[in-house]
Parts: sequence; structure tokens; C-alpha cells
Amino acid sequence: MSQPKTVNDASTDTSGSGAARTIKIFDTTLRDGEQSPGASMNLTEKLEVAQLLAEMGVDVIEAGFPIASPGDFEAVKLIAQTVRGSTICGLARCSDQDIDRAWEAIKHAPSSRIHVFLATSAIHREFKLRMSPDEVVERAVAGVRRAVGYCDDVEFSPEDACRTEHDFLCQVVEAAIDAGATTINIPDTVGYATPREIYDRFSMLCERVPNIDKAVISTHCHDDLGMAVANSLAAVQAGAGQIECTINGIGERAGNAALEEVVMALRTRSDYYECKTNIDTKRLVPASRLVSKTTGIQVQRNKAIVGRNAFAHESGIHQDGMLKERSTYEIMSPEDVGFAKTDLVLGKHSGRAALADRAKTLGFTLTGEQLREVFEQFKALADKKKEIYDGDIIALVQQQISGLADEQWSLVDYVVTSGHRRSPQVELTLRHGEKEQTERVEQGDGPIDAAFWAVEKITGIELVCKDFRVRSATLGRDAIGEVNLEVEHKGRSYRGVGVSTDSVESTILAMLNAINRIESERAS
Repeated sequence: MSQPKTVNDASTDTSGSGAARTIKIFDTTLRDGEQSPGASMNLTEKLEVAQLLAEMGVDVIEAGFPIASPGDFEAVKLIAQTVRGSTICGLARCSDQDIDRAWEAIKHAPSSRIHVFLATSAIHREFKLRMSPDEVVERAVAGVRRAVGYCDDVEFSPEDACRTEHDFLCQVVEAAIDAGATTINIPDTVGYATPREIYDRFSMLCERVPNIDKAVISTHCHDDLGMAVANSLAAVQAGAGQIECTINGIGERAGNAALEEVVMALRTRSDYYECKTNIDTKRLVPASRLVSKTTGIQVQRNKAIVGRNAFAHESGIHQDGMLKERSTYEIMSPEDVGFAKTDLVLGKHSGRAALADRAKTLGFTLTGEQLREVFEQFKALADKKKEIYDGDIIALVQQQISGLADEQWSLVDYVVTSGHRRSPQVELTLRHGEKEQTERVEQGDGPIDAAFWAVEKITGIELVCKDFRVRSATLGRDAIGEVNLEVEHKGRSYRGVGVSTDSVESTILAMLNAINRIESERAS
């Protein structure tokens, strides 16, 4: 592949030895990412993610698909009214009702975009749309024109573009730009293309579409064959000025191109791509952790850029090289993506200022009330552990910002006894408002099962456990244990998360987190 072209309006920076195009980052975590099975987020969680995306410098936030549901509409509307610093985008099919609904949701944003799409490949035209090529062009043009009537910033996506015939794709793209589209997105909807094919297709569009210079050309790649990031970078080489991606690469099926990977690839290999982004890379790890906590989708240890092993070295040869010269085995600095270089050990004698400073270093800015809550939990944990590590602090902060500390039902105390050939016994005390209630339970297959029974008995909410996972949030024998569970109540699924050095306590906290979600939903 040749070096990047500069065929559209990506801005340039002439500082240094050569010009660098600025590639727009279009984040679709809240729309395409939320389509991952089990990854749905509530209104508060979506707003929190959107605010962090804006703070980290994301150019365009696709906040949702407003026509999909009343909840999606309200989330997009709230984000448009609240979040500043990024363009807020709403997705719509090429139908009047969709486009009208999208505008109603985003119209209060200082910078707004309507993103309209219509399938163009032969297989979609025949089996899904049952439309002729001329009808597809007519519908696409009508959709773009209606969106332009509301908003100057309009994006058009020919769905399944990478399996669309070249001649027809050029025809649709040219017509959409003539109708007023300012961004043309070329999605690899099913993750079928290879980097060479992507490069050739984008090059073809840049060469054959006469008005392509009037729009930013964008890439949106899925990861079904594990090539979403490589394909996105190939598109940039061929002239794309925008990459559509998600935090941690979440999304339909195998997911989307991972934001953190494309951003760091462009930054680390700026010598090759001669491109940059507006992303504050030090927020990549906090963003990854927030999305993981919010969706319940864990990041694998060996995940590039943000995984726990991304900057870990166990091999003696690697360790020796690192001690002599860090660049022998690290092509990026862990501090540049939001990791701490080393674990900072804190203990029970540390003060609130030290905790706040360390949390800020790790990418979290706490309000006064949040700091007070985290500090109380930090002190309680310090009494149980000799040393407090970065991972412990991250777990405590994330527990606070994800709303686990602000509960209707909260844990006061519990006592559990269990043994070989002995029925487990749990005495549990919970607080609901100003009232405390204690129950003693002697049933279950073990202390975890007994804790489930006790929580159900006190709250009066029956749960069916569909998934139960325990992992170590930090290292060492006294590490914090994190419980992630999925429960079902009256046919609906709810997630719960709890962290503690005690697995039974983590389980109780995770159950209460899920129950508070249920009660919050009842009250809304």
C-alpha cells in the first residue's frame, strides 16, 4: 500500500518535519456498542459514558438510535442537552419518521449530526429491501434531503457497502453528496473485507466519484474476521478522514474497530500514517474500565492497549531488557494510555489528599461527596489489607461512580458459618432508607447460595441467577474479589456488580446492586 492520500477535508498540522492529517474519531459505543448482547445501559450510565467520551476528545458521539425505543430517544435527547465538546449524532433509517425523531432528539446540541443509512448491496436489495437499484438511490437521496432540511451536518451510510457493486456504490455516493451529505461512511457491515480490499475500495471511490472532495469519507469496520482495526487503518491510508469505532471494540457479533487501538496505532506509527487524532490518550484506560463496568463485558487480559497484560513483562529476558532500556520491549508508554508505571502502595495511614491525587493520576476526578465515600471504603479496606494497590483504588472508585455506593438497599452486617457436611447459616442485616432488617437463613448449597436466599427474604424480590462470575480485581492473596452476576426478575434480566476482599460480601453487594436497579426501574 502507498502512503496516505489527502483527498478530502481532513485538517492538517504542518508542525514538525511533515504535514499530519487530523482523523476524526466517531464513537458509536452508545449505539452500535450497546447492540452487543447483554450490553444495554440505563440513562445515567449512557450519560456518564458520553461525558467521558467528550472529555477525552471524541469528535462525534453517536448517542443512539432515537426511533428504536422511548428509552433510546430520551438518552440521546439528554446527552444532546447535557454533553458539550463533541458533535452529538443520532442514527436514522432513510424514512421520514426516523429522521424526524432523530432531529427531535439531537436538536438541542450545540453541534449535531443526523446519520442516515440504507442498504445497497445486491443481497440486501433483493432479500431485505426488495427494491431495485433506482429505488434505492431515490430513497437515499430523499432521506439525505430530509435530514439536510433539519441539520447542516448529515452523514450517509450505504449499509453493506463493502459487498456492493463498484458502479452502483459510486452512483449512490455521488447522489448522496449532491443531496447534501457532508460525510460518507463506507461500512464493512459484516466484517468480510480484507485490508487490501478496503484500500482498493476507498481508493476507487476517491478516484471515481467526481464530488467526493465535498464530503469526509468515513470507515466503519466490524471484526468478524478479526481485521476491523487493520481495515480501518487501510481506509485511512486510502484517504478516509473519519474512523467509526467503539471503546473496547464492543458491538454487534464480534464487535467493531476498537477506538483505543486505532488511536494508538495512528499515534505510535505517526511516522508511517502521517496522521493524528484529537484524543487525550491518557483517558483510554479509564474509558475502557468505565465501559467494561457499565456493560458487564470484561476486557481480556491480553487486550491491546488497555488489557491488564498490555504492559506486563514476566519473561526474564524481557525484564532484563526493560531494566536496561524500556524501549527494547515497549513501543508505547503505559502512562500515555492511562496506566500507572508502577503500583503506588497506599495504606491505612494515608490521607484523603493522597487518595484524591492517586485517583486523579489514574484518570478519575472525584467530587467532594464521591471522595468522602471512596475514602471511607478505602479506610475500611486498609484495615483488612496491609497494602493498597492501584487496582484496589480503581475498583473502589468505579464502584462509587457506577452508582453502587448510592443504594436504596445497602449492606449493614452479615455473619456466615459453613463447613463440611454442615448446612450453611447466614445472618444478614440490610438497610432500606432509615429502616434496618435482619434475617437468619439456614438453607442453600453453600454460603453463596445461603446469601442469595437471605437477600431475597429481606427484600422480598425473587431472583433467578443466570450468570455468576468471580474474578480478582487486583493481585495478591488479599486481593479484591469482583462478582459480576446476571439475574432474572419477572422475565427481565438485570446485572449486578460487587467488590470486596470477601467473596460472600461481594456476592451480597452484587445482588443488592441488581435489586436497586430493579427498584429504580419500578420507580421510574
